[in-house]
Amino acid sequence: MRLLIVEDEKRLALSLAKGLTAEGYAVDVVHDGREGLHRATEGTYDLVILDIMLPGLNGYKVCGALRAAGHDVPILMLTAKDGEYDEAEGLDTGADDYLTKPFSYVVLVARVKALLRRRGQGAGASPVLVHGDLRVDTAARRVFLADDEVTLTAKEFAVLEQLVTRAGEVVSKAQILDHVWDFAYDGDPNIVEVYVSALRRKLRSGVIKTVRGAGYRLEAER
Repeated sequence: MRLLIVEDEKRLALSLAKGLTAEGYAVDVVHDGREGLHRATEGTYDLVILDIMLPGLNGYKVCGALRAAGHDVPILMLTAKDGEYDEAEGLDTGADDYLTKPFSYVVLVARVKALLRRRGQGAGASPVLVHGDLRVDTAARRVFLADDEVTLTAKEFAVLEQLVTRAGEVVSKAQILDHVWDFAYDGDPNIVEVYVSALRRKLRSGVIKTVRGAGYRLEAER
């Protein structure tokens, strides 16, 4: 899943990005309200973490503009304690949740997961994706093959999540890179092959099929 952090406190933004990346999310960071609005409008994000006090446009205006344009991406707003603005106004502009600074990183991760889970359930989707003997619990981030739990790294889980979400369809390397690695990644796109190979070793090799020149498809073994 891909997250966008719009926060002008660079140390905080980078710290959050580092932690959320370790959780298995692809994270993009910008430090300006106008850039945040542009990125959120143009990109495909599963959630936006949005500060209120931003240069260019404040968080209220960014949130309001996104909602006015019909974007329903979950927005977690960050507010300054005893600041000029308050969370009530943030929720009025369309934010889904808020955290008051200073906050616990553990609490932030819990709120992020809750919003992502709520969005999936609101769309009628189950947090547990089942494909043959494979079960992927996107909320608990656990994977089972038949009755055995399979231990995956955060990145391996993120790649598998993209494949199982679109089981039966061909998912290209570019699509996997776009959702699992951040926009600043400029390394070898064949990194996807490395993670697919790791998944094949941990799952059954026939579960993930290579479609030459197109990408990968998750299919049930015969």
